[in-house]
Amino acid sequence: MTADEKEKIRELRIQGMGYKGIASTLGLSRDSVRGFCKRNGIDGDSCVVALNVKEKVDKNLLCTCCEKPIKQKYQGRTRRFCCEECRRKWWKEHQGERTKKEEATYKYTCPQCGKEFSVYGNKKRKYCSHNCYIRYRFWREEDGI
Repeated sequence: MTADEKEKIRELRIQGMGYKGIASTLGLSRDSVRGFCKRNGIDGDSCVVALNVKEKVDKNLLCTCCEKPIKQKYQGRTRRFCCEECRRKWWKEHQGERTKKEEATYKYTCPQCGKEFSVYGNKKRKYCSHNCYIRYRFWREEDGI
């Protein structure tokens, strides 16, 4: 059984598909699918498996992105992701779920072009773009450029 087949079995099982359905979809035997599921803790009634996985993700026992088990530390914030790659991938796909605070949005006027712009979470920004920074820093009027 290849790694792709194992991943596909895991996905289909979490979606609530039975052993026979998975076996016929992937062209494997029912017993090999069932054995894989038992070894990886996704055996039992398919509807219950789908609910259990959702509850485990909600309780931060499984990674929110790839649904692999997470080892929680004894102290500190509970982890939602198993690794940094999963965290970045999930937030890149779910940008609308970010809660932006109003007090973290800052409004400035660009010293180069005079345009007003707003920035989220960066108190020290001065220019509206990198292009304006370069023009202000290196292409001054008094330099004759």
